[in-house]
Amino acid sequence: MDRILKDIKPKVVFEYFEALTRIPRESGNENEVAAYLEEFGKSLGLETKRDTVNNVIISKPGTPGYETAPHVILQGHTDMVCVKKDDLTFDFNKDPIPIYVDGDFIRTKGTTLGADNGIAVAMAMSILASNDLSHPPITALFTTAEETGMDGVMGLEKGSVAGDILINLDSEEEGVLLASCAGGVNNITELPIEFSKENPYDAAFKVVIQGLAGGHSGIEIHKNRANAIKLLGRTLSIMRGHFPFALFEVAGGEKMNAIAKRSEFKFALPGSEVMLMESLLPSIESTFKTEFEVSDPGIQIIFEEIEVPEKIFTQKTTLAVETLLRLTPFGVQTMSAGMPGLVESSNNLGVLEQVDGTIRLTNAIRSSVKSLKQALNEEMTLLSEWIGAKNYQVADYPEWPFKVESPTRDLMKKVYQDLFDKELKVDAIHAGLECGFLKEKIGDIDMVSLGPDLFDVHTPNEHISISSTERVYNFVCDVLKHIK
Repeated sequence: MDRILKDIKPKVVFEYFEALTRIPRESGNENEVAAYLEEFGKSLGLETKRDTVNNVIISKPGTPGYETAPHVILQGHTDMVCVKKDDLTFDFNKDPIPIYVDGDFIRTKGTTLGADNGIAVAMAMSILASNDLSHPPITALFTTAEETGMDGVMGLEKGSVAGDILINLDSEEEGVLLASCAGGVNNITELPIEFSKENPYDAAFKVVIQGLAGGHSGIEIHKNRANAIKLLGRTLSIMRGHFPFALFEVAGGEKMNAIAKRSEFKFALPGSEVMLMESLLPSIESTFKTEFEVSDPGIQIIFEEIEVPEKIFTQKTTLAVETLLRLTPFGVQTMSAGMPGLVESSNNLGVLEQVDGTIRLTNAIRSSVKSLKQALNEEMTLLSEWIGAKNYQVADYPEWPFKVESPTRDLMKKVYQDLFDKELKVDAIHAGLECGFLKEKIGDIDMVSLGPDLFDVHTPNEHISISSTERVYNFVCDVLKHIK
């Protein structure tokens, strides 16, 4: 297969990145990429370990003159969020990501790119493979399943990685050095489905809410983008005010940590109400388009008549689904008082599905304040109890607290100023990073996070700046030269 990225710099970084786009690596399916990285490390003659959850650890001694320098850990995750355009036929388990170069950007033809966090893996691989870079002792830690709950770093054996400095390469804005992040948890509600003994309705329709922008539920949660699952709930409420109906299927979203860009539901109603329903749905679409004319101008509600089902949800279940979707909080819940502009707490309705006789709603709750994260969980528990559902939490990960003193931050700010003649901004992020868990696994070492400019991550429009990648890579290499 011809190389698509062969003529762009830094050449070795993009050579490895392109190789990664040809390897399946959806969260939970990292076996092949782990084998690739294990073989890569061994081919260089470097100490290489692969653990039981497919984390790969590769260590490289310091170059001459750096043998006793502080030990640096370069860290990124191998998995990616796999989302595609609704009308695209694509199999993330076998098809290579359809990348192409568009000016200064690497884009895809209708899928997520996987630059989050493949570019970190590629940069670390390039540093490990380099024969002409001066650097301290380095350990590259490639973790798995970061996007679905940080299972890889949770499964990392304590003591298997050691160092003095950790540079996480999972950030998405050049010129910003992160020193803190939110914690989070997957909050799941399961509502048992009660089916009616008979279906009194003689018409049925499928409704699809689509065309939304979607986006990263941490980084873009403040951008007032619509959530298709929330819009589904509102649509049900408006319909209920005009005619009787009963649901029999609901679905929405693709990934817990992506803002839902599509949802659908199927319902039965009296045939005498069909004309009213057909006139009501375009009115609902118009309302949504007006509300989100800037952030989501592409909203569409489409519908088609379908076969009347034998089984429908009871009115109790239909109303419970509506209540759950209407009352589950979405978006920013609190803003930080100490850091203006920083989202402090949020929730995202990520996936709505029917599983084993239940309606399951998976939310991504985030907060930089542990007690506020717990408060949101408690709200969901109360709501679930009220409608007769079960609520529980999985993949709880800790926040990464800000440290006042950081020699690595100070060094990076100086190197950045010298290289680019401008100040490196130090900030916090609402999205979750693995640094909180790494602090528990490795110890309270000096940690920072950075990365090149990425855009529209967790969407089919994800793209990365080529020139920004080159600058950030050169910056990291220069920082390593200064760590003695």
